[in-house]
Amino acid sequence: MSDRLDALLHHFSVHAEVFHAGALCGLNALDGDGATGQLHLVRRGQVEVRHDDGTVLHVDTPSLLLYPRPMAHRFLTDPVEGADFACAQLAFEGGAANPICAALPGVVCLPLDEVDGAKEILALLFDEAFGRNCGRQALLNRLFEVVLIQVLRHLMERGQTRSGMLAGLADPRLRHAMVAMHERPAEDWTLEALAQQAGLSRSVFAVRFRELVGCTPGAYLQHWRVGLAQRALREGRALKLIADEVGYGSEAALSRAFKAQSGLSPRAWRQQDAMHGGE
Repeated sequence: MSDRLDALLHHFSVHAEVFHAGALCGLNALDGDGATGQLHLVRRGQVEVRHDDGTVLHVDTPSLLLYPRPMAHRFLTDPVEGADFACAQLAFEGGAANPICAALPGVVCLPLDEVDGAKEILALLFDEAFGRNCGRQALLNRLFEVVLIQVLRHLMERGQTRSGMLAGLADPRLRHAMVAMHERPAEDWTLEALAQQAGLSRSVFAVRFRELVGCTPGAYLQHWRVGLAQRALREGRALKLIADEVGYGSEAALSRAFKAQSGLSPRAWRQQDAMHGGE
């Protein structure tokens, strides 16, 4: 079976950096400023999670809270008993434009024992988080990244992504066409060729894709190609070389698609991105 996450994580990586491991007591607030998301693991204790939009989550079993994008939230725990947390900042390459980041809901809350295959990793992570071993920070950062991949697997395999890219990758037919686009963006993908990848007729494929992913296959391919072009621009690559690599026959063709997608020319986008530090 095609690897649904390999090309995504290869082109658009995510890096974790632990910023807290220990007890939280009373009210603790985290603002939504900056460019990073967060992943919180609750090992013990009861937690009320409040958001600025008025939504409240009640955590009473060991759980994880994933915020792929900046979002203000507050933890309310027992002022005496508290709760044990391990928390990391998540930096998705490309920020909110990262296709994985963009595909996730604002917050994901899951009991830890529901995340398939994560038991051993979580046990090691908590041992390191609450211990004092050398190399602790570097190891914890990598373990948080592994947990995130397991969460992405879980969301797809359990069908908990109702629409968007991850929902398409969860579909047993559409996934083959989407992985083909991800792995071979320079190929001349027609609707018929993509439908063949999925093992569906053109009409059934087009309807199913739009219903699940939320756009046409052509629009999705353009979005993926422009995302790859943006990543290459950050690396200082020449536009002509980028155009060939992502399936556009010329700089002009890439520039038209780029502006249609982002509202800016590649040059203007690169200048704006540099001003914001590539976030």
